[in-house]
Amino acid sequence: MILNLLTNAIAKIWPMLTIFLVVIIAIRISYIRINHERFVFYQEFLNLIFVVYVLILFQLLTDAEINTTSGLNLVPFTEMFRYEIGSPLFYSNVVGNIFLFLPFGYFVSGYVKATKISHILFISVVSSLTVELVQLQIGRSFDIDDILLNVVGAVLGFLIYIALCAIKKHLPRFLRSDLFYNIICIILCILCFLYFTKIMGLGWF
Repeated sequence: MILNLLTNAIAKIWPMLTIFLVVIIAIRISYIRINHERFVFYQEFLNLIFVVYVLILFQLLTDAEINTTSGLNLVPFTEMFRYEIGSPLFYSNVVGNIFLFLPFGYFVSGYVKATKISHILFISVVSSLTVELVQLQIGRSFDIDDILLNVVGAVLGFLIYIALCAIKKHLPRFLRSDLFYNIICIILCILCFLYFTKIMGLGWF
């Protein structure tokens, strides 16, 4: 279900996403050349992935078509315990809200070099609260449970970031090299391109 929501979101915004990415890539390449910066493919790729993620997240959180309820819930745990564990609604409303902000916690933790949970808590609470306030103004609901679940997702993303940083320190030198990460990201880039073109109806396979 989450994958279907992701695919549908990309299908709706791929024209804007394509234009935005091409412009961003052109600007970034020009900046690197003009300022003689060192080009590290995997770092640039991850930055683009974060941009794509934010745009898709915006689409998912503001799409009125997927709204089923509207209103205001300020009582914690009211909505999340309303769904039967394992049911489609549980996965879309509980697991989905956690999953949506997991990449947010990971990428933001990497950007700010977070070392404590408090570093990501403030950013995730402010971001999720803003989302809920905007949703309330566009015909969707404000749900305190969504904020709690989003923050949990962001914290999990932070923990994944910390765990990967700790693991990286103990890896052999080659597995910590830019070349290794560049190879992985080139493969991921090809897979993302094929997936993206398939959604656009231009898939080669």
